[in-house]
Amino acid sequence: MSAQQPSRIPVIEVDLNATKKRIHPRFITGFYQNIRVISMYAFLALFLILPWLRYNGRQAIWFDVPSQHYYIFGMTFLTQDFYYIAAFALIAAFALFMVTVYAGRVWCGYACPQTIWTHMFQYVEKMVIGDRNKRIKFDKQPMSVSKAFKRSLVYFVWFVFSMITATTFVSYVSGTDALYQSWQMIGFIPFPDWSTWIWVSVFIFAFSTYVNAGYMREQMCVQICPYGRFQSVMFDKDTLIVSYDYERGEPRGARKKGTNPDDLGDCIECQMCVQVCPTGIDIRDGLQVACIQCAACVDACNEVMDKVGYPRGLIRYTTERQLVEKEKSRVFSPRFFAYLALLTVLCGGVIYALTDRMPLEIDIRRDRNQLSSLNTQGMIENSYIVKLTNKTQDEHTYTITLAPKDGLSLHLTFNDVPLDPGESFNMSVSIYGDPKVVDEGRTLVTLNVVSEGGKYKVSKQNVFTTQGQ
Repeated sequence: MSAQQPSRIPVIEVDLNATKKRIHPRFITGFYQNIRVISMYAFLALFLILPWLRYNGRQAIWFDVPSQHYYIFGMTFLTQDFYYIAAFALIAAFALFMVTVYAGRVWCGYACPQTIWTHMFQYVEKMVIGDRNKRIKFDKQPMSVSKAFKRSLVYFVWFVFSMITATTFVSYVSGTDALYQSWQMIGFIPFPDWSTWIWVSVFIFAFSTYVNAGYMREQMCVQICPYGRFQSVMFDKDTLIVSYDYERGEPRGARKKGTNPDDLGDCIECQMCVQVCPTGIDIRDGLQVACIQCAACVDACNEVMDKVGYPRGLIRYTTERQLVEKEKSRVFSPRFFAYLALLTVLCGGVIYALTDRMPLEIDIRRDRNQLSSLNTQGMIENSYIVKLTNKTQDEHTYTITLAPKDGLSLHLTFNDVPLDPGESFNMSVSIYGDPKVVDEGRTLVTLNVVSEGGKYKVSKQNVFTTQGQ
């Protein structure tokens, strides 16, 4: 490769039709790898622990899809509250865009589930088979009893991890009680007594985890994940990316320890940056779709530079403006602040909506068969169906009343409506109007619903009509 400085950091395209080679990255330690391991396994621990948290005697986070009730730390959401999910998705998307504009694909390298599980599965191979060179040699060995045993052990541990992952995923939907307490004895062997949908879901998640982390690995990042495809659109000259310093490193070449030949750059062609890369790329070829910016190459190169006595930073987090144009980077670009402003508005709106949210819902539907009728007492009757929904996680008794209005009265089947947590109830009500007092045509009426003690109170309007009797 020429030592001439390019005008821009090159972007290398990946041949998607190339033969897949098994990648066995070398495991190393270093500043960035320590941060990466801590962040990855903190997210993994959070994923495994959250279903076990309890709040008010119930699973704290429970997406009960069969009953269409979704519980999140004391709040109950129903299907009609889908706009909250849309708002959370927008917040997550804009947060990802903001982070990408500032620091590139750090999500991929430090927090993506595909990266976490792949790292975990590869570490199992390291513990059973050995480090990188031993794993490469192991793959080339003919089948033997020792190889079959080690391979089976790796597959078994993968299977265990896949099942733990699958049951944890499903426990967010089925609930931990239904998943882990519903067992039956078949002879002397305990066996889970799960419904068909739980069995199917566990199989799908376990199979997907096993294949993605055990076999797909970096191919998921390179060929399937769309995030890497539009990273070039998200980046600008001030985005932090893992880059190789061409001017300092070229031309490459081996040299004796302690020497610094004038005709060679600082890159000693040790290939460590390639060996530690989880996607198998050579960062010296420039910015690539497959780079997940895990900075393993940075730690590896810094370690080699320390050994040969050269300054660190041949491969480092930097920006195009710093590396190519030799100018000072702007810490935050205008796009960063634009995303920050959008995030502030979205988060503020969601927080306001959640704090102002009344966990009691009333819906009034008119009887479609007849607008109104005249009863035997000469009163105009309008029939309605009132649907009450208790969105709290406690049992409450609600009372329905009619806001005072001359000539109108409310008739209920029963006065008090007890509702369990998350329960909905449809109740038939009638409003009577005195034709001598009520105006002809359409009159707005208001129904009030209040819980015992008056803690929760909502109102809903509908129309009382004198037409159709």
